[in-house]
Amino acid sequence: MTEQSDPEPSRPLRSWIRSSPGTHIWLLIIAVTSIVVAIAPDQIEHVLLHRNSSNIHQLDKYPVRALLSSAFWIEDPASLALYAVLFEVFHAPVERWLGTLRWLVIVATAHVVATLISQKVLLTAIRAHEAPRSMTHVVDIGVSYGLAASVGVLTYRIPNPWRWFYLAGAVAFFGIPLATGGNFTDLGHAISLAVGLLAWPLTRHVSRETGSRLSPG
Repeated sequence: MTEQSDPEPSRPLRSWIRSSPGTHIWLLIIAVTSIVVAIAPDQIEHVLLHRNSSNIHQLDKYPVRALLSSAFWIEDPASLALYAVLFEVFHAPVERWLGTLRWLVIVATAHVVATLISQKVLLTAIRAHEAPRSMTHVVDIGVSYGLAASVGVLTYRIPNPWRWFYLAGAVAFFGIPLATGGNFTDLGHAISLAVGLLAWPLTRHVSRETGSRLSPG
């Protein structure tokens, strides 16, 4: 599962969805879980968000489940529309360009690596009494780490000289909060952006315009 099919001119919306199926399946699941959070009583909402969080407590007890389930929930259902736009702007073009498998490898790697490193840093801060122990149960869910990775890898699809302006904007957007006293989430975003940028080898021999493989030589 690599290159996606070319768009159907007569059905642009259907073609766009079919050309980036992973993005839209993921977005659909997030829409469902967001509806559940929106209609659930406050107490049940609290339980759902904490049980599906990739915080220190959940990672210690249920590491695989925590890493997987945390990628399908957002804390504020009101932000679903914003995430839908961001998915279309960043995830869908990357998936269509690189293919579902390579896109999924990049965003999944970023999600796992950023979560584990940022939570390890938080745990170290807690043990050093630099952060409250209650942070072991902090709600740590959402899809922003994967988005940051797609932002990073999309750099290689943008032609020069615009690529450098885009890269500078991305580094500033994710780097300034971290450099000015950011929290573990800001660290996770910076790590995810770096994962996307380091995924350059997966973009080699792929046409920037069509997403098809270029023949070697």
